[in-house]
Amino acid sequence: MKEFSAGFIGGGRIAKIMLGGLKSAGKLPGNIVVSDNNADVLNSLKAEYPAIVTALNDNTAPAAQDLVFVALHPPVMGALLSEIKAFLKPESIVVSLAPKLSIAKLSEMLGGFQRIARSIPNAPSIINEGYNPLAFSSALSPEEKDGLKEFFGYLGECPEVEEDTLEAYAIISAMGPTYLWFQLYELQTLAESFGISRDNASDAIKSMVIGTVDTIVRAGLSPAQVMDLIPVKPLMDDEAAIKEMYQKKLSGLYQKLKGGA
Repeated sequence: MKEFSAGFIGGGRIAKIMLGGLKSAGKLPGNIVVSDNNADVLNSLKAEYPAIVTALNDNTAPAAQDLVFVALHPPVMGALLSEIKAFLKPESIVVSLAPKLSIAKLSEMLGGFQRIARSIPNAPSIINEGYNPLAFSSALSPEEKDGLKEFFGYLGECPEVEEDTLEAYAIISAMGPTYLWFQLYELQTLAESFGISRDNASDAIKSMVIGTVDTIVRAGLSPAQVMDLIPVKPLMDDEAAIKEMYQKKLSGLYQKLKGGA
């Protein structure tokens, strides 16, 4: 992708994840402006990335960049987009990093501005192993789409998907690590209590997780056959309750996200 400036409206978790991944890949843009209404958040980012420009309570500064990443929750987007629409350059691209608000709705909030993309980033992007699906406005050229794919490619996989699937990806890939992290950390704690060193426990858990997923994808077996490969299932009595929890919690959240799209 040609040299460009980047603006981040919102300096919280998503901005930190993306900047961390870009730094790790050696692909931080030369001109980055980040705004937020929390001085501590901006000071923390500035300490880690001294070259960035921070803008306290000034979203117009990042809005004037080539790529404008909006990293805020949907409920505050309406007022924000109305505020920045006059400061966008005609050639800029606005990239929403939030679920729920469609490209059509974002364009309406931006007074008809159509050069918009959406992505649902996830946390492993911070180590360049993210899964960040992308959807594009028809106003973007093939070359511009390829440029955005190249940019997000520094953070990990970035498939182009149908826009109406982005809320599903928010549930499955963006929030997915939270369903696993506490369990994997608990396994690490148990491994250490059983006498395995922390490093060896981490290696064993990493290999187990990768192998588990690869078995699902590559073994050519049905779900029942895969789950029958190991005869001892210590959590079997709780599986029905866990699956019910997934269905109830995640299906409800998905319907809530789709309700405003």
